[in-house]
Amino acid sequence: MAATVTRGRLRALLRQVSWPLAPGDGSRRLASDLPRHLLPGPYPKTPEEQAAAAKKYNLTLEDYKTYADDGLGYGDYPKLPDQSAQERDPWYQWDYPELRRNFGEPLHQSFDLFVRSRVDTSPTQVSWHIMKRYFWGFIGIMIGMALVGEMFPIYQPVGPKQFPYDDIYFENRSDPNIKPLSVKHYEI
Repeated sequence: MAATVTRGRLRALLRQVSWPLAPGDGSRRLASDLPRHLLPGPYPKTPEEQAAAAKKYNLTLEDYKTYADDGLGYGDYPKLPDQSAQERDPWYQWDYPELRRNFGEPLHQSFDLFVRSRVDTSPTQVSWHIMKRYFWGFIGIMIGMALVGEMFPIYQPVGPKQFPYDDIYFENRSDPNIKPLSVKHYEI
């Protein structure tokens, strides 16, 4: 048996429903927003607030450092080292091995920059000034070769074009009454 809903009862029900896309209402949130307990809180000013924020992000008080309060809105979110996932230990038993991170570990503010398919922050085996010397040396050699190649061009030796059947006499000349010249392309 179907329940009948009067027009007044329907209006009352619609007033109670929380619409996710209500225009002009900032108190409601979309389903894609983070829950409030995962959003960064206000910038910690006292040691007690710092201890609470460190506990919130599963960090020790010694490891917990915040971004500068310069108005960017990072709040109490921890400032983690700029370390890519490529630099982390590949033999450790990670909870998420493709990201090389563990469950509950806070993410870097620029996490999408430090995944393994992006920036690699691991130290290089050759120092940067040696790499710069190699690079500029390579560029110098290429420019030198281009300049020498312009001054002394080298071409493949080419003979005159050879055609069969009397040098295609009828195709190249318009008068068929003129006898073809005998052309000898090679000697034995």
